[in-house]
Amino acid sequence: MLSDLTPVATVAVRDLAAAAKFYEDVLGLRPVDGGPDQGVIAYAPGGGKLFVYASAYAGTNQATTVTWPCGERLDALVAGLAARGVRFEHYDDLPDTVREGDVHVAAGVRVAWFKDPDGNIHSLVSG
Repeated sequence: MLSDLTPVATVAVRDLAAAAKFYEDVLGLRPVDGGPDQGVIAYAPGGGKLFVYASAYAGTNQATTVTWPCGERLDALVAGLAARGVRFEHYDDLPDTVREGDVHVAAGVRVAWFKDPDGNIHSLVSG
């Protein structure tokens, strides 16, 4: 029933204006609709959709919220985001995984995780 639909990532944040600074100034996204005064901001990176909205439940998800497929650009993106102050998460208890700096490697896939200011987990994935 849903196989022909494109899903949209939806991220809950406490302070939409503060979140906009992170998503726009740090991640480099540009809003396409909404705004802090409207309770939601829509972004359209790479042809996808990302909605960021204000919620009392912001940051309560302990799993990955948004995955960014970036292919061979992974290392350059990690370096660029780190230069903008993004701190990457390190999960040293993942089975069959080695860490190369901020990047985790398992079965040929390279992944780096970071959190937004509300603790929502994002992943950059090579494959």
